Amino acid sequence: MNTYFTGGKNPDSQVRWKKVGSTEVPDFWSETAAQIIETKYFRKTGPGSKAKKETSFKQLLNRVLGAIEKTALQQKYFKSAIEAKNFALELRHLMIHQKAAFNSPVWFNVGLFESYGLNSKGEHWAFDFKAKKIKSVENAFARPQCSACFIQSVDDSLEGIFDLIKNEAKLFKYGSGTGTNFSSLRSKFDSIEVGGTSSGLISFLEVLDKGAGAIKSGGTTRRAAKMVLLDDTHPELLEFIKWKWDEEKKAQALIQAGYSSDFEGPAYKTVSGQNSNNSVRFSDAYMKALISDSEWSLKSTLDKKSIKTMKASEIWALLSRAAWSCADPGVQFSDTINRWHTCANTAPIRASNPCSEYLFLDDSACNLASINLVHYFDDHGNFKTEDFLHTVKVLFMAQEILVDYSSYPTERIAQNSHDYRPLGLGFANLGSAMMRLGLGYDSDEARQWTSIISSLMTSQAYLVSAEMAEKKGAFHGFKKNKSSMLKVILQHKKAADQLVVSDLLGELNQLQKKLWQKCYQMGKKFGYRNAQATVIAPTGTIGLMMDCDTFGIEPDFSLFKTKFLSGGGQLNLINNSIEKALTKLGWSQTDIKSTLEKMLKQKSLKNLIPKNCEKIFETANGEFRLSAQAHLEIMVAAQPFISGAISKTVNLPEKSTPQDIAEIYIQAWKKRLKSVAIYRDQSKGSQPLQTIECLDC
Repeated sequence: MNTYFTGGKNPDSQVRWKKVGSTEVPDFWSETAAQIIETKYFRKTGPGSKAKKETSFKQLLNRVLGAIEKTALQQKYFKSAIEAKNFALELRHLMIHQKAAFNSPVWFNVGLFESYGLNSKGEHWAFDFKAKKIKSVENAFARPQCSACFIQSVDDSLEGIFDLIKNEAKLFKYGSGTGTNFSSLRSKFDSIEVGGTSSGLISFLEVLDKGAGAIKSGGTTRRAAKMVLLDDTHPELLEFIKWKWDEEKKAQALIQAGYSSDFEGPAYKTVSGQNSNNSVRFSDAYMKALISDSEWSLKSTLDKKSIKTMKASEIWALLSRAAWSCADPGVQFSDTINRWHTCANTAPIRASNPCSEYLFLDDSACNLASINLVHYFDDHGNFKTEDFLHTVKVLFMAQEILVDYSSYPTERIAQNSHDYRPLGLGFANLGSAMMRLGLGYDSDEARQWTSIISSLMTSQAYLVSAEMAEKKGAFHGFKKNKSSMLKVILQHKKAADQLVVSDLLGELNQLQKKLWQKCYQMGKKFGYRNAQATVIAPTGTIGLMMDCDTFGIEPDFSLFKTKFLSGGGQLNLINNSIEKALTKLGWSQTDIKSTLEKMLKQKSLKNLIPKNCEKIFETANGEFRLSAQAHLEIMVAAQPFISGAISKTVNLPEKSTPQDIAEIYIQAWKKRLKSVAIYRDQSKGSQPLQTIECLDC
């Protein structure tokens, strides 16, 4: 590993450190970033623990990167100890300078055994390097849970349902989220072996929901995260669509009666369905029936006979009304998803993680990492291409190293993770990066940048994956899926070849085309080490750790907002990119200072900037509001260049109608997006972000 950023020197000595309360961080970090690592990631002393309480980001880095360095050498990713050390120093530079971050479970769990000798009992599964097979491990800190995203199957039996509850509990305990497609469960219209009929899907979803609500993710105040999915033919589809809508009505009634509207308060704790995101998976067949105003049948899960037939449009109208009322369900498009499936010869993709960005085989896992894009543009707006590509290489290798170092809640998930090795590299702060360039989020230029950055990231990641395959072998499932994987790589390459951008981006456009050609040729020859490479995650907590103004691919929610933290407390946040955007527009420092003072006083930019500049400062929810179309088009720009999908909310004003939502969902399918979710402002009795005229975690 070359020392591109560090020159082989420890970056700790190259920055000044400061104390924020009792927390030590680099002096350019904000109080918010310091608060996040202290409350979320620092090791706290527990009953009987001899480990010291962490109080410095240096301690956190030593714990996490020390373990990664050790396992990288153990797994022979590097020839010598000095190469492994240099690799860890490169990672250290990225983390200290807020250029990138791993997903939360890495910060929660990695290194607790190596640094502090901590033990967490419970059956987990991991790859045994000596035996060369998956074996159970008793100490979940010696082989920690590193992946944020899990997909789990469920068997149509009481044993299968309660096994899922147990395994979900393991995942939530260590800070991960999980998603399951429940279409295999028989409905209340189906019989059971001993006579009578099943209690039905919703009754068991309520049990699983209560289990999730009882467990704090990662042992912190962070809420457990889960996704509940249902196919478009399940007999209880209508009840599923209405489930959270009906529960929201109950919560609203309790709030009106004087109970607290806080998500942790008695109103929402009393009702079910509040610990999951719900989505319906629609096939192309259903969407065509909808557009042609044809009938659609809901079918028995046992014998596939029709139980109920109705107009496809009736289902769509109910779905849109429910989403208008409580933001659920979202939608996923199963045929679109499976057209981009790299391992189609193994099994279809049936489900996703809680935020819909990780889409892969049942009983699999994905660890994430995200790049903070604002650090890859210089003061003149030039893209730091070499820096970016090197960051992709370093992060992607670290994620790959974590695959076999990690443990998993079931033997099957551990085996699939070892065999397929899917990864989820992504980015954050796109909205701020565009604002700092003086570009509106809803502009052709911003969409071109989104395509270019996404394409460079994924092509470089797959190239690194092919290079690792040359040295360590392709993932075990590659041979069986070679045809489907190369087909998907060619689909990415075709999209790259067809990309049209301005002359300003011409050089980068040629580079991304060359990278796709090279990674295809390398993959054809050596295979790939990883079945998937990239996703765009929401990056809520790690985004705050990196001092991002915007998260994932999202625009800013509002230039001024208050984030209400799960478990109590709040953060008042103001977009820090406004000043840089005004500088890019050519404003003098005197005018910028005067404008910022007035803006802070009136909590608004209105009447302080020319009308023709307002587009640059458009946000999801604020005085200069983005259209729903703007949200969809930025996803369209990225999706052909992303392995998985995009965690993205289409924010809508309170006055939006169910018909508006129906049209957004149809447009998402027509534009070949894999999934989409909406949120109508004030549609729930509690929401984590409010404008101060208001943050999506």
